[in-house]
Amino acid sequence: MDLKYVSPFMESFENVMPQLGYGNITKGGACFKEQEIINSGVSVIIGIVGKLRGNVVYGLSQAAAKSVASTMMGMEVEELDDMSKSALSELANMLTAGAATLFYDLGLPVDISTPTLLQGENIGIKMSANQVCCVELYADDIKIDVNVAFEK
Repeated sequence: MDLKYVSPFMESFENVMPQLGYGNITKGGACFKEQEIINSGVSVIIGIVGKLRGNVVYGLSQAAAKSVASTMMGMEVEELDDMSKSALSELANMLTAGAATLFYDLGLPVDISTPTLLQGENIGIKMSANQVCCVELYADDIKIDVNVAFEK
């Protein structure tokens, strides 16, 4: 997979997270994974169609998900309920919509699906392509894995 297709997600993260009050946005490691990724905690999946076809999965630990939901909702989230899960889904929607705008600027118009949130331990998610690029992004030391896969 061409890494230029991951850059819009990183740029969107850098644009969106400060709007939520996060001040320190950094990039961690990056790696390639097989088609099936395994995540524990919270995973939010969004499909992408248009000039590019694929999907993105945002992965957060339970603690990170509660922290992000707390920030978004302006109150302490101790357990992930429907409202806090909706906030996390909306964050994934905002991040992916930002990336979609950047893809459009590159001449690659895409549409995105409604987010799907999964929660649990060792959840297997089969991505739409054989190769998945995972980038660790941090917002004030809260790690969010961004897994991107596009079909050839």
